[in-house]
Amino acid sequence: MPKHSIRKLVTAVLALILIVGFLLVDSSAQKRRRRKRSSAPRIENPAIYQPSPAENTTGETSNAGDTNASDNRPARTADEQDPESMKKTIRVLSTQVDKLSDKLTQMEESQRSLLDLERLSRAESRSAALRAELRDVQAKEADLEAKAEQVDFDLKPENIERSTSGYGTTHPEDLREQRRRQLESEKQRLRKQLDQLAVSHTRLDEAIATSDAEIDRLHKKLDAADQADIQNAKTKAQSEGATEAAPKSTPTPSPYPPR
Repeated sequence: MPKHSIRKLVTAVLALILIVGFLLVDSSAQKRRRRKRSSAPRIENPAIYQPSPAENTTGETSNAGDTNASDNRPARTADEQDPESMKKTIRVLSTQVDKLSDKLTQMEESQRSLLDLERLSRAESRSAALRAELRDVQAKEADLEAKAEQVDFDLKPENIERSTSGYGTTHPEDLREQRRRQLESEKQRLRKQLDQLAVSHTRLDEAIATSDAEIDRLHKKLDAADQADIQNAKTKAQSEGATEAAPKSTPTPSPYPPR
Protein backbone atom coordinates (compact mmCIF):
# COMPACT_ATOMS: atom_id res chain seq x y z
CA MET A 1 0.00 0.00 0.00
CA PRO A 2 2.76 2.62 0.75
CA LYS A 3 4.29 2.00 -2.67
CA HIS A 4 0.94 2.62 -4.49
CA SER A 5 0.27 5.78 -2.49
CA ILE A 6 3.77 7.11 -3.20
CA ARG A 7 3.36 6.45 -6.93
CA LYS A 8 -0.04 8.20 -6.98
CA LEU A 9 1.42 11.18 -5.12
CA VAL A 10 4.37 11.48 -7.49
CA THR A 11 2.06 11.22 -10.54
CA ALA A 12 -0.19 13.96 -9.20
CA VAL A 13 2.80 16.24 -8.45
CA LEU A 14 4.20 15.72 -11.95
CA ALA A 15 0.85 16.49 -13.58
CA LEU A 16 0.50 19.64 -11.49
CA ILE A 17 4.04 20.77 -12.43
CA LEU A 18 3.34 20.25 -16.16
CA ILE A 19 0.05 22.18 -16.01
CA VAL A 20 1.63 25.08 -14.09
CA GLY A 21 4.56 25.16 -16.55
CA PHE A 22 2.33 25.44 -19.61
CA LEU A 23 0.14 28.07 -17.91
CA LEU A 24 3.26 30.14 -17.13
CA VAL A 25 4.45 29.89 -20.75
CA ASP A 26 1.02 30.94 -22.07
CA SER A 27 0.80 33.80 -19.56
CA SER A 28 4.27 35.11 -20.46
CA ALA A 29 3.40 35.01 -24.15
CA GLN A 30 0.19 36.97 -23.58
CA LYS A 31 2.06 39.57 -21.51
CA ARG A 32 4.62 40.06 -24.29
CA ARG A 33 1.84 40.52 -26.86
CA ARG A 34 0.12 43.12 -24.67
CA ARG A 35 3.42 44.91 -24.08
CA LYS A 36 4.10 45.14 -27.82
CA ARG A 37 0.59 46.41 -28.50
CA SER A 38 0.84 49.07 -25.80
CA SER A 39 4.30 50.19 -27.02
CA ALA A 40 3.11 50.78 -30.60
CA PRO A 41 3.14 54.52 -31.52
CA ARG A 42 -0.19 56.32 -31.74
CA ILE A 43 -0.89 58.47 -34.78
CA GLU A 44 -2.81 61.57 -33.93
CA ASN A 45 -4.19 64.03 -36.47
CA PRO A 46 -2.94 67.62 -36.06
CA ALA A 47 -5.55 69.87 -34.61
CA ILE A 48 -4.54 73.29 -36.12
CA TYR A 49 -2.27 72.90 -39.09
CA GLN A 50 -4.08 72.32 -42.39
CA PRO A 51 -1.67 71.28 -45.15
CA SER A 52 -2.13 72.29 -48.78
CA PRO A 53 -3.38 69.80 -51.38
CA ALA A 54 0.19 69.32 -52.71
CA GLU A 55 1.51 68.63 -49.25
CA ASN A 56 -1.38 66.24 -48.63
CA THR A 57 -0.47 64.32 -51.76
CA THR A 58 3.21 64.17 -50.79
CA GLY A 59 2.38 63.18 -47.21
CA GLU A 60 0.02 60.46 -48.32
CA THR A 61 2.68 59.05 -50.66
CA SER A 62 5.28 59.16 -47.86
CA ASN A 63 2.91 57.54 -45.35
CA ALA A 64 2.03 54.86 -47.85
CA GLY A 65 5.73 54.15 -48.43
CA ASP A 66 6.38 53.96 -44.69
CA THR A 67 3.39 51.70 -44.25
CA ASN A 68 4.57 49.37 -47.02
CA ALA A 69 8.09 49.35 -45.58
CA SER A 70 6.79 48.55 -42.14
CA ASP A 71 4.56 45.83 -43.58
CA ASN A 72 7.48 44.29 -45.47
CA ARG A 73 9.78 44.42 -42.42
CA PRO A 74 9.75 41.07 -40.59
CA ALA A 75 8.30 41.63 -37.16
CA ARG A 76 9.53 39.74 -34.16
CA THR A 77 6.49 38.41 -32.39
CA ALA A 78 6.21 36.51 -29.19
CA ASP A 79 5.49 33.33 -31.16
CA GLU A 80 9.14 33.30 -32.32
CA GLN A 81 10.32 33.20 -28.70
CA ASP A 82 7.69 30.77 -27.39
CA PRO A 83 9.39 27.57 -28.66
CA GLU A 84 12.64 28.42 -26.89
CA SER A 85 10.83 29.22 -23.66
CA MET A 86 8.78 26.07 -23.99
CA LYS A 87 11.90 23.97 -24.59
CA LYS A 88 13.51 25.45 -21.50
CA THR A 89 10.40 24.73 -19.42
CA ILE A 90 10.26 21.18 -20.74
CA ARG A 91 13.92 20.65 -19.86
CA VAL A 92 13.29 21.90 -16.33
CA LEU A 93 10.24 19.67 -15.94
CA SER A 94 12.14 16.70 -17.36
CA THR A 95 14.93 17.27 -14.82
CA GLN A 96 12.39 17.42 -12.01
CA VAL A 97 10.75 14.22 -13.26
CA ASP A 98 14.13 12.46 -13.29
CA LYS A 99 14.86 13.64 -9.74
CA LEU A 100 11.47 12.48 -8.52
CA SER A 101 11.94 9.12 -10.23
CA ASP A 102 15.35 8.72 -8.56
CA LYS A 103 13.86 9.60 -5.18
CA LEU A 104 11.00 7.14 -5.73
CA THR A 105 13.48 4.40 -6.65
CA GLN A 106 15.58 5.17 -3.58
CA MET A 107 12.49 5.07 -1.35
CA GLU A 108 11.44 1.71 -2.80
CA GLU A 109 14.94 0.29 -2.32
CA SER A 110 15.02 1.66 1.23
CA GLN A 111 11.66 0.03 1.99
CA ARG A 112 12.87 -3.28 0.58
CA SER A 113 16.03 -3.06 2.67
CA LEU A 114 14.02 -2.30 5.82
CA LEU A 115 11.73 -5.23 5.08
CA ASP A 116 14.72 -7.53 4.57
CA LEU A 117 16.25 -6.31 7.83
CA GLU A 118 13.01 -7.03 9.65
CA ARG A 119 12.88 -10.51 8.12
CA LEU A 120 16.49 -11.09 9.09
CA SER A 121 15.81 -10.06 12.68
CA ARG A 122 12.80 -12.38 12.87
CA ALA A 123 14.75 -15.27 11.35
CA GLU A 124 17.61 -14.80 13.83
CA SER A 125 15.17 -14.66 16.76
CA ARG A 126 13.39 -17.77 15.50
CA SER A 127 16.70 -19.59 15.07
CA ALA A 128 17.77 -18.68 18.60
CA ALA A 129 14.43 -19.89 20.03
CA LEU A 130 14.69 -23.15 18.09
CA ARG A 131 18.21 -23.77 19.37
CA ALA A 132 17.08 -23.14 22.95
CA GLU A 133 14.23 -25.63 22.49
CA LEU A 134 16.68 -28.13 20.96
CA ARG A 135 18.95 -27.85 24.00
CA ASP A 136 15.96 -28.52 26.24
CA VAL A 137 15.06 -31.61 24.21
CA GLN A 138 18.63 -32.86 24.33
CA ALA A 139 18.72 -32.45 28.12
CA LYS A 140 15.48 -34.43 28.46
CA GLU A 141 16.83 -37.13 26.15
CA ALA A 142 19.99 -37.45 28.24
CA ASP A 143 17.93 -37.73 31.44
CA LEU A 144 15.59 -40.37 29.98
CA GLU A 145 18.46 -42.35 28.51
CA ALA A 146 20.14 -42.46 31.91
CA LYS A 147 16.90 -43.71 33.47
CA ALA A 148 16.52 -46.31 30.71
CA GLU A 149 20.04 -47.57 31.35
CA GLN A 150 19.25 -47.86 35.04
CA VAL A 151 16.09 -49.85 34.27
CA ASP A 152 18.06 -52.21 32.01
CA PHE A 153 20.51 -52.69 34.82
CA ASP A 154 17.71 -53.41 37.30
CA LEU A 155 16.14 -55.95 34.92
CA LYS A 156 19.05 -58.32 35.26
CA PRO A 157 17.96 -61.47 37.21
CA GLU A 158 20.56 -61.11 39.93
CA ASN A 159 19.54 -57.50 40.51
CA ILE A 160 15.85 -58.44 40.66
CA GLU A 161 16.64 -61.22 43.16
CA ARG A 162 18.77 -58.87 45.22
CA SER A 163 16.02 -56.20 45.29
CA THR A 164 13.39 -58.73 46.50
CA SER A 165 15.52 -60.66 48.94
CA GLY A 166 14.71 -58.35 51.80
CA TYR A 167 10.99 -59.12 51.71
CA GLY A 168 9.81 -62.10 53.76
CA THR A 169 7.44 -64.17 51.64
CA THR A 170 6.63 -67.81 50.99
CA HIS A 171 6.49 -67.15 47.21
CA PRO A 172 9.63 -65.21 46.23
CA GLU A 173 9.22 -66.15 42.55
CA ASP A 174 5.91 -64.23 42.41
CA LEU A 175 7.56 -61.20 43.96
CA ARG A 176 10.43 -61.37 41.48
CA GLU A 177 7.95 -61.63 38.58
CA GLN A 178 6.04 -58.64 39.86
CA ARG A 179 9.29 -56.65 40.08
CA ARG A 180 10.27 -57.66 36.57
CA ARG A 181 6.88 -56.61 35.11
CA GLN A 182 7.17 -53.29 36.92
CA LEU A 183 10.60 -52.65 35.41
CA GLU A 184 9.44 -53.69 31.93
CA SER A 185 6.52 -51.23 32.14
CA GLU A 186 8.90 -48.47 33.21
CA LYS A 187 11.23 -49.34 30.35
CA GLN A 188 8.40 -49.12 27.77
CA ARG A 189 7.24 -45.78 29.16
CA LEU A 190 10.75 -44.37 28.93
CA ARG A 191 11.13 -45.72 25.40
CA LYS A 192 7.94 -43.97 24.27
CA GLN A 193 9.14 -40.68 25.73
CA LEU A 194 12.51 -41.11 24.02
CA ASP A 195 10.76 -41.77 20.69
CA GLN A 196 8.70 -38.59 21.06
CA LEU A 197 11.81 -36.60 21.92
CA ALA A 198 13.61 -38.08 18.89
CA VAL A 199 10.77 -36.85 16.65
CA SER A 200 10.99 -33.39 18.23
CA HIS A 201 14.76 -33.48 17.85
CA THR A 202 14.48 -34.21 14.10
CA ARG A 203 11.83 -31.53 13.62
CA LEU A 204 13.95 -28.93 15.40
CA ASP A 205 17.02 -29.84 13.37
CA GLU A 206 15.09 -29.31 10.14
CA ALA A 207 13.57 -26.02 11.36
CA ILE A 208 16.99 -24.72 12.42
CA ALA A 209 18.48 -25.66 9.04
CA THR A 210 15.67 -23.83 7.23
CA SER A 211 16.04 -20.77 9.47
CA ASP A 212 19.82 -20.69 8.98
CA ALA A 213 19.36 -20.92 5.21
CA GLU A 214 16.92 -17.97 5.33
CA ILE A 215 19.39 -15.96 7.42
CA ASP A 216 22.20 -16.68 4.98
CA ARG A 217 20.02 -15.72 2.00
CA LEU A 218 18.98 -12.43 3.61
CA HIS A 219 22.59 -11.60 4.50
CA LYS A 220 23.64 -12.13 0.88
CA LYS A 221 20.71 -10.06 -0.39
CA LEU A 222 21.53 -7.15 1.91
CA ASP A 223 25.21 -7.31 0.99
CA ALA A 224 24.31 -7.26 -2.71
CA ALA A 225 22.02 -4.24 -2.12
CA ASP A 226 24.82 -2.40 -0.33
CA GLN A 227 27.24 -3.12 -3.17
CA ALA A 228 24.65 -1.92 -5.71
CA ASP A 229 24.13 1.32 -3.76
CA ILE A 230 27.89 1.95 -3.68
CA GLN A 231 28.20 1.26 -7.42
CA ASN A 232 25.23 3.52 -8.22
CA ALA A 233 26.74 6.32 -6.14
CA LYS A 234 30.06 6.01 -8.01
CA THR A 235 28.30 5.97 -11.39
CA LYS A 236 26.23 9.02 -10.47
CA ALA A 237 29.29 10.93 -9.30
CA GLN A 238 31.14 10.10 -12.52
CA SER A 239 28.18 11.17 -14.68
CA GLU A 240 27.83 14.46 -12.79
CA GLY A 241 31.56 15.13 -13.20
CA ALA A 242 31.35 14.45 -16.93
CA THR A 243 28.35 16.78 -17.24
CA GLU A 244 30.16 19.61 -15.47
CA ALA A 245 33.29 19.10 -17.62
CA ALA A 246 31.33 19.16 -20.90
CA PRO A 247 31.48 22.52 -22.81
CA LYS A 248 28.36 24.61 -22.67
CA SER A 249 26.50 25.20 -25.92
CA THR A 250 26.71 28.69 -27.42
CA PRO A 251 23.27 30.26 -28.02
CA THR A 252 22.40 30.87 -31.69
CA PRO A 253 22.16 34.61 -32.48
CA SER A 254 18.80 35.87 -33.70
CA PRO A 255 18.65 37.10 -37.33
CA TYR A 256 16.40 39.96 -36.32
CA PRO A 257 17.74 43.17 -34.76
CA PRO A 258 16.48 43.87 -31.23
CA ARG A 259 13.87 46.56 -30.83
